[in-house]
Amino acid sequence: MANFKIGILGAGIGGLTAAIALQRAGHEVVVYEQSKQFLRVGADINLTPNAVRALDGLGIQEAVRRTAARPTHRISRTWDSGEETSRLAMGDTAEEKYGAPQLTIHRADLLAALAEVFPAEQVRFGKRAEQITEGADGITLKFTDGSSDRVDVLIGGDGIHSAVRTAMFGAESPRFTGVVAFRAVIPAGRVANVPNLQAFTKWWGPNPESQIVTFPLNRGQDIFIFATTAQESWHLESWTTQGSVQELRDSYAGFHDDARALLAACDEVLKTALYERDPLPYWSKGNMTLLGDASHPMMPFMAQGAGMAIEDAVVLARCLQDVSDIADIPGALQTYQALRLERTSKIQIGSRGNNWLREGGNADWVYGYDAWSVPLSAATETATAAV
Repeated sequence: MANFKIGILGAGIGGLTAAIALQRAGHEVVVYEQSKQFLRVGADINLTPNAVRALDGLGIQEAVRRTAARPTHRISRTWDSGEETSRLAMGDTAEEKYGAPQLTIHRADLLAALAEVFPAEQVRFGKRAEQITEGADGITLKFTDGSSDRVDVLIGGDGIHSAVRTAMFGAESPRFTGVVAFRAVIPAGRVANVPNLQAFTKWWGPNPESQIVTFPLNRGQDIFIFATTAQESWHLESWTTQGSVQELRDSYAGFHDDARALLAACDEVLKTALYERDPLPYWSKGNMTLLGDASHPMMPFMAQGAGMAIEDAVVLARCLQDVSDIADIPGALQTYQALRLERTSKIQIGSRGNNWLREGGNADWVYGYDAWSVPLSAATETATAAV
């Protein structure tokens, strides 16, 4: 196997997962991150068994579980009557069935767990890409601070506003969905009378845009609340903007007493607009490719955004692991794309429709996926034809 210099734009969950997996495969990896340091911002994350199993393959089981909670069930309830329409056992049952449990964790804690095993000196902070060009001698990145670098392979893990995606396909803008999201965290003891606090519970609203999701955090000491509703008037895309607690409560005034009790316990709330893109027909070009939100940003209704980025990263690293000649890189990236495109597109579309597991159903096709063992050969013929 040849040793290539692989650049990853974006030190998010997908980018760092890919960095660890690629470095373990023997490649030289550099991560470029526009922030000046890792910041404790962003949403709390639901890691379903498919994502946890992929992370466990990196050898970070203990670090990931250090602050995470372990939901007992995945429960669906009807917004007004409170009727339970589906209940899926998680915890030990999921671990026995899928090889890993469901874990709920703050994004910053997951990033810290990943950063523990990836060398800090290989993360270049304060690097915002302003120009990316691919030539015969590799891919050149020029940054807003005046510096530049050259890599053999470039991976865009830089989110919904990806500079790598723009370099590959031209400038475009993600689409506002007309939906806003509220986020809050409350102590579990404050709502002790609400049932199923240690479960992942989804309150299905009167329309596809309206829902309340709750799950435990910090080993069950806190409860995370994520609520969405249609609102065309709010377009601000930020995970740190303060919202109105009264607006949160008013937006779900008709919901069941248990749901409203959770909102009544909120002291503060954050608010953001939700954006998405349509599935791409392809996301690899030359020696560049995309992963996570850079390639398939999706609505949060299947809770698979982080999971898909993690799966992408593992499969991508496996596709590049045995490449022995730089001329074979485009074919390896096409294999990665062929393996991931159908699954991520299906989940993108399903997340938009927001009906998965409402009345029960099969979770195996999502939770049972193993990024470490999916056969690479299944995509080789398709990928070869596409190069």
